[in-house]
Amino acid sequence: MSIIKHASSFAGRLARTVCGAALGLGLVVAAVPDLALAQDTPPAGPALWVVRDADSTLYLFGTVHLLRPGGDWMTPQVADAFDASEELWLEIEDPTDQAAAAPLIMQHGLSPQTPLSSRLNAEELASLDAAVAAMGATRQMLDPMRPWLAALTLSVAPLTQAGYDPAAGVDVVLRQHAVESGKPVHGLETIEQQLMFFAGMEPEVELDFLRSTLESFDESATLLDAMAGAWATGDVEAMYGLGGDEMKTDYPAIYDMMLTRRNADWVGQIQDELAGSGTVFIAVGALHLAGPDSVQAQLQAAGVTVERVQ
Repeated sequence: MSIIKHASSFAGRLARTVCGAALGLGLVVAAVPDLALAQDTPPAGPALWVVRDADSTLYLFGTVHLLRPGGDWMTPQVADAFDASEELWLEIEDPTDQAAAAPLIMQHGLSPQTPLSSRLNAEELASLDAAVAAMGATRQMLDPMRPWLAALTLSVAPLTQAGYDPAAGVDVVLRQHAVESGKPVHGLETIEQQLMFFAGMEPEVELDFLRSTLESFDESATLLDAMAGAWATGDVEAMYGLGGDEMKTDYPAIYDMMLTRRNADWVGQIQDELAGSGTVFIAVGALHLAGPDSVQAQLQAAGVTVERVQ
C-alpha cells in the first residue's frame, strides 16, 4: 500500500475519533473554581451546572470524549436532568459521522508535497520516531500528514492502546440515549468547523500543537487516567490543573483557538436558547466548562447566572 493510500485509509479510521473527540483529547476535563458551589465533601459524580430563566432550563454537562468501557457516570442527578430535557446539544450533532469527516481530513489534513519530516528539526524528528515506534508505526506513515493531523494521530494512539474507546465516550453514549428516547440532537458546530479549527492554524501554531503532543506522548495515558478520575468525582479544580492551566501558559494561541473563542460562540447560542423556552441538555468537552475563559465564566460576564447542581 502506498503512503498516500495508507493515509487515506487511516483518515477514514481516524474520522470517528477526530469529530467530536479530537478537540477534547487534551481538553477532556476542567474546572471553574469561582463558580463551583462550596462543598464539604466531593460531589458524587461529574460536575453539572444549570442556567434558568422564567421559561427555560439549560443544563451544562462536561464530557470526556474517550473512556474505558463499563464506567458508570450517569448519576441520578444527571439522569434526571437528561430525562427532563427536550433536546440534546453536543459539540457536533453526530461525532461518529465518519463518512462526512473522512473527505475533509483527506482534503485538509494531508500535504505530501511538504512532508512532515521537512518541517521538524533533528531533535523533533527523533521524538516523532520514538512516538510512532511506540504505537507500532513508522515515520513514513505520518510523513504525508500536516502537523495538526499527525498530532491528533499521536494523541489517539496511546489512549486507545490503554483501553480508552471513543465509542464509550460520554458524547456518543448521550447521543444514543437521545436517539432511543426520541429527543432531537443538535450541534453547536459542524464537522467542517471543527476540522478547520486545526486546518486553519497559523503554521507555527500548528507546529506547536504537534510539539506539545510529542512532549506529552509518553505520559498521555497516565494523564488521562488522572483527569478522567478527577472528572468522575467532580473535582473540577484538579481537572483544570491537569488539563488547562499549562496550555494557557505555554501555548496561549492554541488555548485561545480551542477554548476561548469557541466558548464565546457557544455562549451566544446558549443565550439564544434562553430567549426561547423549554429544557435543554448541553454536553461539551469538560475543559470548555473550565477556568477564567469557560462557558460559565463568559455567561456570568454577560449577566447570566450559572448554578452548579452536582
